[in-house]
Amino acid sequence: MNLVILGATGSIGGSALDVAASLGERVRVVGLSCGADWRALARLVERWRPEVVAIADPEAWREAREEGAFAAGPEILTGEEGVSALAALSSADTVLNGIVGAAGLVPTLTALQAGKRVALANKESLVVGGALVTEAAGHPGAAVRFGDPDVRLLPVDSEHNALWQLLEGRRAREVRRVILTASGGPFRETSAGRLGDVTPEEALDHPTWSMGPKITIDSATLANKALEVIEAHWLFGIGYDAIDVVIHPQSIVHGMVETVDGTLFAELGEPDMWDPIRSALTWPERVSHGEPVDLTGLSGLTFERPDHDRFPALAVARAAGEAGGTAPAVFNAANEVAVAAFLDGRIGFLDIAATCERVLESHDVGPADSVDTLLTADRWARERATATAGHEWTPKTPAG
Repeated sequence: MNLVILGATGSIGGSALDVAASLGERVRVVGLSCGADWRALARLVERWRPEVVAIADPEAWREAREEGAFAAGPEILTGEEGVSALAALSSADTVLNGIVGAAGLVPTLTALQAGKRVALANKESLVVGGALVTEAAGHPGAAVRFGDPDVRLLPVDSEHNALWQLLEGRRAREVRRVILTASGGPFRETSAGRLGDVTPEEALDHPTWSMGPKITIDSATLANKALEVIEAHWLFGIGYDAIDVVIHPQSIVHGMVETVDGTLFAELGEPDMWDPIRSALTWPERVSHGEPVDLTGLSGLTFERPDHDRFPALAVARAAGEAGGTAPAVFNAANEVAVAAFLDGRIGFLDIAATCERVLESHDVGPADSVDTLLTADRWARERATATAGHEWTPKTPAG
């Protein structure tokens, strides 16, 4: 396998490189990208010797060139265009997209259109552009068709990877519902009155997963799980009424499928990203790795209903998904802005969901029929969310 890793300096990228190392000669890393951390990328280049790298931030690219980084190394691309060009690299057959946020959409589309197999950790590709991505994957309305030997989009999110494995070989008429599990984040037991005062440091202290700051905050608000509901809809072509969420603090059960006869199937594993990344990269094979699971350490598994009153982002995002069109893109963009504002200390924890809701209320939903339409909605939502987070507001206006 000749592999490109987009977002190589992030938490998913780091795990993917660890998996690649464990697979030895099965994997050759031919391309790597980063956002702005070119120094971390330079260290990876020394280890992996890729043919091409991309630095998304043009200023970081200029700084790297001024300091002579990569002088005797790979070809260096820059900007969003450079990242997309890397996603279509001719020598690669597989692209793992670990970019955070809506910036991952165009590289996903580019890789699919170039005939690559995509291991997708960038859920926003499907949240923002589900219709376009599934069409590019060759299966409009559902990126994964079970039993198809030429599946070209493989889920890396642990929950969707679990559902993918549980659904493989099943017929749609056999499935009653799928169930995504959520840890509940650091504030699962925090009182409603206290949530308005929690700090970014507290929100970043996730009880079970080690992730980047954006995803960690999304896990604290449950926005991440809501985005995963939309992702599951597009991945598997399942209606929203057949996608449920339960809180599972131990993060051992990653996903469940209930069949029409009432049988419940579950996928269990330790809360790390190695297993889903490895299964996506090596599919359809299963590669021997690690020690057998110690079942005696899996006792005390519990499940709870999510509290929509304390964590309204789950319902707000789900409603955006059900509305369809440009609404999910608007929610995603507003959430990215609101999370950044919270991390900067400009708004409170509860203001994240409130900002998203207000931006959606002001948005006239249109069809998600092109990348340009989605990027226009994305830009509009970011501007509106910035104004909302700054306590400014205007009457309802269209996305365009």
